[in-house]
Amino acid sequence: MVDEARNSVPVEESSGDGAGSRPTIRVQNAAKSFSGRTVVDVEDLTLGTHSIEGLIGPNGAGKTTLLRMIMHSIPLDHGAIVLSSDGNGAETVLSDLSTSRMAQHGVVKTNQVITDFEQLTVLDSMLLSVAQRSDEWAFAIYREQGLHTDHADEIHWYLDRFDFEDSFGFANSAGEKKLLDIIRCLLLKPRFLLLDEPTAGLPDRIRDQLMELIREKATQDDISVLIVEHDLHVIWNMCDYVHFMAEGRVVLQGEPAYIRDHETVVEQYLGSGHV
Repeated sequence: MVDEARNSVPVEESSGDGAGSRPTIRVQNAAKSFSGRTVVDVEDLTLGTHSIEGLIGPNGAGKTTLLRMIMHSIPLDHGAIVLSSDGNGAETVLSDLSTSRMAQHGVVKTNQVITDFEQLTVLDSMLLSVAQRSDEWAFAIYREQGLHTDHADEIHWYLDRFDFEDSFGFANSAGEKKLLDIIRCLLLKPRFLLLDEPTAGLPDRIRDQLMELIREKATQDDISVLIVEHDLHVIWNMCDYVHFMAEGRVVLQGEPAYIRDHETVVEQYLGSGHV
């Protein structure tokens, strides 16, 4: 069924949104297999030509594996993933870098599974995100007050915007931990932000506040954002462009309305009663 769709349905070409300074990521002839089963096989895919893009598809389509390939947390079997960071043709081969170097190039990914520093308060966890490599030395503890002073306005802006139960205590609920993980990523000043199921576990009110913030960051700071999300309310209302993935391949691309109503997407993912 997917091969038929791939052959008969043309992939729409992206015209972009005119943001020449916004970075893009190109996935070229990239594949990954586990135990002899091909999980991702992408011939040529460019991400980031629109400010906020969505990546959707059925469970097992390869979405999270593709994100992990971009971050090089798993190696590619073959192919390359290239970051174009500006309008001057400068490129970085992400698939040649270690995962720990991605943030230095502005590529940051949130966690699908909630990750938290159990022994750090909400405030200390945010401070950790803005700490520099030069702070990783034996007496760095004495830099903490200076670190807080340098970033106080920015951190307290986030604390004021979102209602943590106790910013001087620990993140207790799953929603707070998810929110904290995303804020930590934003504090890293990303150029390309990969959001893996960012709204899972968030109350509707916090979800809407968070998506409003992501839209602001994408627009004001020229951040490219890619959202993998099962909450299609988020995809249809947030994204300027959507990629539909099935059986390891990106088989359709286009504006949300085009993807939402396409028969291939309806049959394989949404069901006939989605409208």
